[in-house]
Amino acid sequence: MALPLTLRLGCPLLLCDLALRALLGWGAPSLAPLGLPVTWLEAAVRFLGLWGAWGLLALDRPRLSPPRALAALCLLPPLYLTLRRCLPLPDVPPTLLAGAPWAWLLLSYGAVGLAQLTWGALGQGDRAGAPSEEEMEERRKSRATLRRLVGMSWPDVTYISGAFIFLIGAVIGETFIPYFTGRVIDILGSVFDPNAFSTAIGLMCLASFCSSLSAGCRGGLFTFTIARLNIRLRQLLFSSLVHQELGFFETTKTGDLTSRLSTDTTKMSRAFSLNANVFLRSLVKALGIYYFMFSLSWRLTLLTLFETPITMVAQKIHDSYYQALLKDVQDSMARSGEVVREVVSSIETVRSFAAEDEESRRYEAALAETHRLASRRDQVRALYLLFRRLLQLAVQVLMLYCGHQQIRAGLLTKGSLVSFILYQEDAGRYVKTLVYIYGDLMSSVGAAEKVFKYLDREPAVATDGTLAPASLQGHVSFRNVSFSYPSRPDVKVLKDVSFELRPGEVTALVGLNGSGKSTCVGLLERFYEPQAGEILLDGAPLREYEHRYLHRQIALVGQEPILFAGSIRENIAYGLGGCGEAEVTAAACAANASEFIASTERGFETDVGEKGGQLSAGQKQRIAIARALIRQPAVLILDEATSALDVESECAIRQSVLSRGRRTVLVIAHRMQTVENADRIVVLEGGAVAEEGTHTELMGRKGPYYRLVQRDLAE
Repeated sequence: MALPLTLRLGCPLLLCDLALRALLGWGAPSLAPLGLPVTWLEAAVRFLGLWGAWGLLALDRPRLSPPRALAALCLLPPLYLTLRRCLPLPDVPPTLLAGAPWAWLLLSYGAVGLAQLTWGALGQGDRAGAPSEEEMEERRKSRATLRRLVGMSWPDVTYISGAFIFLIGAVIGETFIPYFTGRVIDILGSVFDPNAFSTAIGLMCLASFCSSLSAGCRGGLFTFTIARLNIRLRQLLFSSLVHQELGFFETTKTGDLTSRLSTDTTKMSRAFSLNANVFLRSLVKALGIYYFMFSLSWRLTLLTLFETPITMVAQKIHDSYYQALLKDVQDSMARSGEVVREVVSSIETVRSFAAEDEESRRYEAALAETHRLASRRDQVRALYLLFRRLLQLAVQVLMLYCGHQQIRAGLLTKGSLVSFILYQEDAGRYVKTLVYIYGDLMSSVGAAEKVFKYLDREPAVATDGTLAPASLQGHVSFRNVSFSYPSRPDVKVLKDVSFELRPGEVTALVGLNGSGKSTCVGLLERFYEPQAGEILLDGAPLREYEHRYLHRQIALVGQEPILFAGSIRENIAYGLGGCGEAEVTAAACAANASEFIASTERGFETDVGEKGGQLSAGQKQRIAIARALIRQPAVLILDEATSALDVESECAIRQSVLSRGRRTVLVIAHRMQTVENADRIVVLEGGAVAEEGTHTELMGRKGPYYRLVQRDLAE
């Protein structure tokens, strides 16, 4: 880990500070009686002098602003001296740093240095230059995302407030337990007082009970909040996804969407609730612990503050080096595994060249390299743990020594020292939790940004139309329509396509695979938006129609219809509310499905299974046709919808479909005999309209349609 710039320039700054101290020391005897104002004046003079020295030392970095460490270095002594003057403590500190012992100056530099190391361990130290625009923008986005995430938890503010109240109760109870433990030890070590002993034991039991009860309620409320937020986020995200256009799903992997819905929403819901739980608990507990520690012995408290920054810096250095070694070990294991796979898959070649011993030596060398790297990794871990243990031992020994001195001086009791030791064991852990909870929160913010990206995405095909006339003729016009799929923007699937679908007529759309037939259906269903031209329904563009109204008036039956798990009745009435028994039955009869439905054990209540797996292909197509007919659409699209039906069923359905007044019917079929009786046939070739007319007219022209018929007959 690179040292912060302030620490690298620490020695030159210290020399400049010593020179300033010598200059200010000339007037110290006459200025000291003026009290605290002179203390702050000295701090201002030191800051200006060190600022100027900083400017000279950082000439090669013109954009670098004075670090906050300079302000801390100059303000720390007057703040401490002011606080000491305000407290009724026996010893009186000096007024001016210039007239104080050298240890005062070195102590201020040591405190600021530890703070800089801690800040640098968090990756927030002084930079070699001002942050770039990209970094500033990334920070603003992260903060905005975090604020938005907090705002999404607002509906649960009542539960969060209750959890916070229980959190405070739990922390207060936990904090008092070591205090009463020390009181019990003091009572046992002096003249035994049964009443005082019983009171202390009773209060400790009461604190333990209240703490346990409050902790359970706090955890339960936070867990409940996490679950509510997770469900709310998933519902919002799923609602946003299902309203996107089909092109979005073609360019986005299904795994990404399921990951956002499952993993990232869980991270988001835990980001605020769980991290808020941990952060608030650690903050309140740390404040309470340090309050009791200061009340027991402020000298020992200052002593213990040195352990946390040193531990954090050591952990930062260890983590960076350990992660690099861990990656090397994993790469080495992968290389040794590759040797095994290569030899096993090519064992015949190895055997034919008698290279068994050579391959064994190669694998042994790979294992030796892995062992060497793993040993180095374990040594680094062991040295780090040894350093941690030695540091903790040194602080504890020093604390016990200083505590013993204070007990002899009458400043501390034995029970208070035990209480202080119990508090000190927890203090460092809670401070580290407060420091590193920010990293976890930023990781969750990264997941939240991915989810918000989908939540904020506006569909490329808008569904905000309002047109919903009481009656619709069903006259469809394609006017110079050109289209390319979002996944292949450079490939034009349709090129200036123009044709009409008239009410009361059956129009057949034919052509080879890839000619654009299904694309025309997708555009008519508004799955996509054409890049050029427009599609009119009764003279109005499709985008002006209300979404649900449009898809009730234009019904599609595909070649491989999708049914949903549920009953036959639910699938026929899918997407419609309030359908009666008569409507469902009539639609089933029109689709020639009533006979096979009646033959099932439960009739319309028969479960079709997942994706209609309990039904045959022909039965699924009949249900899909009934699902379209129950809407009584003005425009009916049959995209190979009768390919899985027998001849009798196909004729019955065609007669039922065509006998419903002035309905517009669009038929897409690969078999030419299916479209011979259509009123109009539109032939697509290479994404453009090649010709159109009746079967007789097109056969007489001997053009593309004629070739399609001949090809169909040959097959």
